[in-house]
Amino acid sequence: MEKVLITGGTGLIGKHLQRLLKKEGFKVRILTRRPKNENEFKWDINEGFIDEKAFEGLDHIIHLAGAGIADKRWTAKRKKVIIDSRVESANLLFEEVKRLGLQLKTFVSASGIGYYGAVTSDKTFKEDHDAGKDYLGTVCKLWEIAALQFESLEVPTTIFRTGIVLSNDGGALVKMKTPVITPLGSGEQFMPWIHIEDMCRLYLAAIKGELKGIYNAVAPEHHSNKSFSKKLAKSLKRPFVPIGAPEFVLKTVFGELAIILLTGSKISSKKLKKEGFEFTYETLEKALNNL
Repeated sequence: MEKVLITGGTGLIGKHLQRLLKKEGFKVRILTRRPKNENEFKWDINEGFIDEKAFEGLDHIIHLAGAGIADKRWTAKRKKVIIDSRVESANLLFEEVKRLGLQLKTFVSASGIGYYGAVTSDKTFKEDHDAGKDYLGTVCKLWEIAALQFESLEVPTTIFRTGIVLSNDGGALVKMKTPVITPLGSGEQFMPWIHIEDMCRLYLAAIKGELKGIYNAVAPEHHSNKSFSKKLAKSLKRPFVPIGAPEFVLKTVFGELAIILLTGSKISSKKLKKEGFEFTYETLEKALNNL
């Protein structure tokens, strides 16, 4: 039975991924600040500590840990927390694996489509495009640099630049299920998305050695915020009002982080399709009806 260590295992993706991996016959371990059972192990990024027992006979690491991008307003302190929780955690994992001389089969890390920057344009971003020069682009670029260190240990490394993960038990979709559905701002910004089941299947494919490298983890069908909202309203059988929440209101409420609500471009998933990955939920209508 192969052993998988997950950071951020109690988050939205982590909870679903645990269930899938166990169903597939993997032994799952979790790194957490407060272990509660024999499959959970303590780590503390600030203290540079990981319980060595978490690495015994370990085959794979899936790195999902990171402070929520949209959980709090972006003060200078919060911005540092967002970066450090991703980068320093990856650095800590790398140093521990290196020190112990572990021969991992795979290292798989989350990243975000924010890699391309918070922009709205007609451009469709592919994996070989440059990182954005803004804060989100910087976060994701540093995150990926930290993850790619594992290649120096000859560990097959995979990174998923993740879009909006759709789930009925957490994440953005739950917050969007308001009594009346409206777009945000102009509604013209794109919302690259992926169903939680497809997201977890990508991680499974990566640790099985079926995917290696950097991929955009988004469904093939493109939707603007307005068209997404219309589909959601139809699925929920709730009224749709085409007049969006004004941009200035969102900026007043959320501060600088409002940019993640008001911007977005098309992101290509053609590389995944070329590698043979088949989405269970290729269309938003199918995804929403399932959820």
